[in-house]
Amino acid sequence: MTKTIVLIHGAWLSPDSWDGVKARYESKGYTVIAPGWPHDDRPAAELQASPNPDLKNVGVARIVEHYETIIKRLPEKPIIMGHSFGGLFTQLLADRALGAAAVAIDPGAPAGVFPGVRTLLSAAPVFIAPFGWARALRMSFGGFASNFAQTLPEDEKRPNYERFIVPTPGKIYYQAGVGVGTSIDWKNPYRPPLLIIGAEKSRIISPSATRALFKRQSRSPVKTDFKVFPGRSHWLMRETGWEEIADFALDWAEKNATA
Repeated sequence: MTKTIVLIHGAWLSPDSWDGVKARYESKGYTVIAPGWPHDDRPAAELQASPNPDLKNVGVARIVEHYETIIKRLPEKPIIMGHSFGGLFTQLLADRALGAAAVAIDPGAPAGVFPGVRTLLSAAPVFIAPFGWARALRMSFGGFASNFAQTLPEDEKRPNYERFIVPTPGKIYYQAGVGVGTSIDWKNPYRPPLLIIGAEKSRIISPSATRALFKRQSRSPVKTDFKVFPGRSHWLMRETGWEEIADFALDWAEKNATA
């Protein structure tokens, strides 16, 4: 069985958002990598202070190709896990028959799946920003505190925001909104087994949206499973109890990974 794991972060997040999960999996004997998106390969403080000018040009295809190149250079097929937009990219990589198993955590929806009203509302600041499709944008603290991680204790919200939230390209939201680069073969018999994880309290991706995604992905003859964790927000991989989710995802992958 594979002993390699690739972690893919979501929009607005630095790769450091995976540090707890990465350390937990490494303690279990896995080789774990959490590469940043193109131009996200610096400490969060540097990304916040001086984002790369080319970040605004980064789109879905470029990010997926970036991870495909990394995965193909590995000595074995890895377990691929992604959160939020990273969960969408995980599905796109799985559709390319990459990975031994795939876990999409509170994931974005590929083309053909309605993301839900809640998702559209959460993305509104991107769509109303002037020239948002051609800019690197910043999530406001208010948006993080009330929408992204509303279940965090109040005294933890600002430290989490300052530690992990970085600029992201608005382009990916426009592309995902119209399905550019996000199409999937729902009946693909060659993709790896897939687990979709939802969060009951998520204000970014509602459980009904993840359930609709599961139904669509279940058209594949390959094993597809679904789990919703109660009481969790979209910040489920860093809020209290994240260890339960991390262990569930890895246990599932260990049982279902292909050779």
